[in-house]
Amino acid sequence: MNRLAVVVVYLALALGLTACDRPVSEPGVVAKVNGRPIALAQLQFKHDLMHTFALSKGNPTLSELRKEYGSILAELVVQELIDQELENRGLAVSDQELAAAETDIRSDYPEGAFEQTVIEEYIDLDAWRQQLRARLARDKFLANVLRPQVRIDYQEAESYYREHLADFYLPPRLTFLMVGGPSKELVAKAVQLHFHGAKPEDIATRFRNVEARLLKMREDRVPNPWRETLAALKEGQASPVIQAEAGYRQFVLVEKTAGRTLEPSQAYPLVEGVLLEKKLGQAFESWLDFAVSKADIKVSARLLAPSADELAEQAEGAPQAVTGEAGGPDGPDANVEELEFAPAGETDRAFDEQHEVEVGSSTSGGPARPGKQ
Repeated sequence: MNRLAVVVVYLALALGLTACDRPVSEPGVVAKVNGRPIALAQLQFKHDLMHTFALSKGNPTLSELRKEYGSILAELVVQELIDQELENRGLAVSDQELAAAETDIRSDYPEGAFEQTVIEEYIDLDAWRQQLRARLARDKFLANVLRPQVRIDYQEAESYYREHLADFYLPPRLTFLMVGGPSKELVAKAVQLHFHGAKPEDIATRFRNVEARLLKMREDRVPNPWRETLAALKEGQASPVIQAEAGYRQFVLVEKTAGRTLEPSQAYPLVEGVLLEKKLGQAFESWLDFAVSKADIKVSARLLAPSADELAEQAEGAPQAVTGEAGGPDGPDANVEELEFAPAGETDRAFDEQHEVEVGSSTSGGPARPGKQ
């Protein structure tokens, strides 16, 4: 939904839907949506956030910066339209909801680690909370405004299933235990614990230098040397201890699942997910088109019109974006970059996420994940 919002509004802004009686000239304000300002600080924060983990490619040109800021501003315009829609429906994100969401995020961190992360990454906490509120608003908008508009009947789902039957084939899968360690004797002892009912994490606790992992994978995605070893085993049987690049390994074939095609009742949740995503995108596009057509959107001309330096850069043969038709002496020249969309849904990816997972491991936890932006 977010990428679609950026494209639709960015095109709308660039192609002249932002024409207004007077330019936005208030200090610190880059746009107004139905009279409500969007601050330059918001734009800068999201731009900094976008580049926080990006690899540096040198100093961007003025036209590149304009495109980046234009896309971010489009997101902010869409977000403001969503916020106003929620307010009109009495569904605005409350301070209590925001505080609960922040508490939930902080709980993912060890004591004091959240504050330390904020300091180390130079994150303005108020701006971060503003982003969190925006995320909550998008979730509410999706659940309370768009979702009720979408209906998927059984006949539609059945038709999709029949037309895409090949997408619902589950290849053969292997569930197996992999144990690794520095010596043959240690690995063999660890595998014996498995046959006595020990879980992978129990094995790792007992033997400090041993790795034990229970894996479930598509057979065709198991690494070749492992697949050859597992192919010679029956369910419940262990392989010989094998020398690996670092130490030794031993495998136990826990289960082999034959390939099969999902029945319609089994495939329905996946079909519903694909159709739902597609229809939600269509509902959002319709809503956004209506919201933009009714909104009073004013944007700083400095973000829309190319500067003298940019015109000189283009004249020297720099790459140019597609030029719109709404330009002219009194209006902004439209530099519109077409963006690619990902498919609405990929059932094979859904299968991988559902079936190709690690169901046990010798490790747990890990470094705290970054705060949800």
